[in-house]
Amino acid sequence: ATLHGNIGSAYNKMDEYAKALSYHEKALELRQKILPLNHPDLVGSYDSLGLVYDNMEEYSTALSFYEKALEMREKNLPSNHPDLTTSYKNISGIYYNLKDYSNAILYYERGVNIEQHSLLPTDPSIKDVKENVS
Repeated sequence: ATLHGNIGSAYNKMDEYAKALSYHEKALELRQKILPLNHPDLVGSYDSLGLVYDNMEEYSTALSFYEKALEMREKNLPSNHPDLTTSYKNISGIYYNLKDYSNAILYYERGVNIEQHSLLPTDPSIKDVKENVS
């Protein structure tokens, strides 16, 4: 499954989205067959599929995959876990692309809040957040 995901990511970077989807879908299918339903590797598959659809500008489908990833993270992680910021930022980006700025800000602020409370002030992510806000 990891190999399929890596190949899918390579095709995504080469803008060959149909091939990327095929490999990421196969990776997800394999993971769903062999892993428990709440396994973190499934989150990676959902994020990867969301990214491909995001790059294809199929935002509603991307949002669906990003929301699945967020749902799994929320079930398996504490509410202030830094990994949640990945989902919040992904979803924020989709809402931004859909010109739904209030939801984009809402999700972005959720990610920022977690980062500011869970990371050291010297962490590079905090610098990125401050630059993005300004």
